[in-house]
Formats: sequence, C-alpha cells, structure tokens
Amino acid sequence: ISHQPSTAIFIQTGSLDWIGFQEKMQMIAQGKALLPLGLERQTAPAGSVLRLPIVRLRSGPVRPCRRAVMVHAAELQSQDMERWEAGVRDGRVRNISCADVISLQREGWLFLDVRPPGEMERAPIKGAVHVPLFVPEESNDIGALIKKATDFGMGSWWLGGTHYIPNSKFMSEVLAKVPRDSRIIVACQKGLRSLAACEQLSRSGFPQVAWINGGLDTARKGQVPTTNDVDVRFAGIGGLSEVIGWTEVQREESQGKSAVLGGLDGVIKLFAAILLADLALFAYEQIVFMTGQAPPV
Repeated sequence: ISHQPSTAIFIQTGSLDWIGFQEKMQMIAQGKALLPLGLERQTAPAGSVLRLPIVRLRSGPVRPCRRAVMVHAAELQSQDMERWEAGVRDGRVRNISCADVISLQREGWLFLDVRPPGEMERAPIKGAVHVPLFVPEESNDIGALIKKATDFGMGSWWLGGTHYIPNSKFMSEVLAKVPRDSRIIVACQKGLRSLAACEQLSRSGFPQVAWINGGLDTARKGQVPTTNDVDVRFAGIGGLSEVIGWTEVQREESQGKSAVLGGLDGVIKLFAAILLADLALFAYEQIVFMTGQAPPV
C-alpha cells in the first residue's frame, strides 16, 4: 500500500477479491483514508491496481470521520452476518458437538486445531493440524507489560493463561498445510476463537467447515482422542484454580480416587490448620512478651 496524502490510496490486489475488514480499519485508524462503503464487493484481477479516492476533511493530514467509520463497520458486520447465515443455510457451515468429532474424521473431515501453542501441547489431538489463531505476546515493552498485568488482574491468576495477540500469518499457514478442497472441523478450547477462524475459512473458499459449539471444554472423556491420552479438557485449566483442584475436570477425575490432600476439602482443612497454628504461635509470643518469661510447658 502506498499513501499519496493529497490524492488517493493505491492498493495492489492479490489472490483475494476483497479488502479485509481488519486491514481497512487499521488504515482508517492510522488516518490514511476513509475507504468507500462496499469496497469489499469490488473485484480486480490479481496484480492489478485499484485507485481509491480519499476523503480530505481539512487542510493538513487526513483524519478519519468517526460517524462514517461507525456506519461502515455496521454495514460490514451486517454483510458478514448475511454471508454466515447463507453458509449455514446451504450446509457449508455446520454447528457440531464434540460427540460428532470421531465420526466426521472417519468420513474424511480434517481436524484444524486453532488453540494457542501452550494449550495444544498439553493435550495434542490425534490427526489434527495445528495453526493457532492467537499466539502469546512475546514483546516485553511497556505496553505489552501493561496488557499482561491487566490480563493477570482480570482473571489469569485464577484461570491461567497469558496475553495473546492475533496470529498475522494464520490464513497463510492454513493454506500451506490444508488442501483447499478439505472439509474442516475447527476447534479451540472455549469455542469463540474457532468460530472466528471458521468464518475466515468459509470466506476463503473451503467447501465445508464445522465448528465445535462450546469448544473442547464441552467434551466428555474419550470423545476427542489425544496423542498423550490426556483428557482434552485439561488443556484449558491453569492458575490457582488448577493448583487447588477447583476445576470441573479435576473434580470429575478425582471421583473414586485418592486425591492429593483429600481433594478440595483437604486443602481447606490444611489452610485452616495452618491458620490455627499461626494464631497459637501469636498467642504464645504475646504471653512471653507480657510476662517476660516463657510459660511452663
């Protein structure tokens, strides 16, 4: 993309016949241009150049128009919803459960795991192709550290995880690993990221895509086999909730077994015993301080 401040923006088209919403919004946010409504409907041969007029609001740098941007975003969202509903109606997009995974794999469907690397490594799925939709933030600049601290304070201390950023190479990695004519099962741990990935895959021309409603956290043991025989739900736990055994999958796993410290009840009793011992020690120290001598044992 080359920016000509006083005249136009020139966009060289690639293999796709539309400019993605995220890219357009980035350009708008950078003050480069207010792109015309309905741009995603324009087509051009690969390698050609589209000359797009810009909106000059005042002398000096181009500024985005907030109201027009909001209208544009609303129209894009409506168009995306229409495309999605059309895909559901004609069978190109399917809503499935974890119970359907094995049977669909036997029919030749390919399993695409879009979980972050850490979750995938804890419970790798048999026969799956792994391409993360989001990856951990590796930068440690001040902005990234603030985001990581915010995530920690908002719940990662309890649930685990870290701050993630979109994988900018997601579609290129998918196309390098997955044949274009594949029927794809898309899955993540909670179901939200896989839904976003499913929309991208459908838009990119894959004939049929299916997403697991609710994600892998809704699986029962054995419904989604893993290469290390770990229940796939264990990939989604972490933080303090995992340490004390508070998660549903841990409590289910510990039924009928001897859990560490007797399970959650044992952990609570241990903390209560530590608290009582601390209070007793405090009382002993107060007696010594007030009497000047240790009481008889």
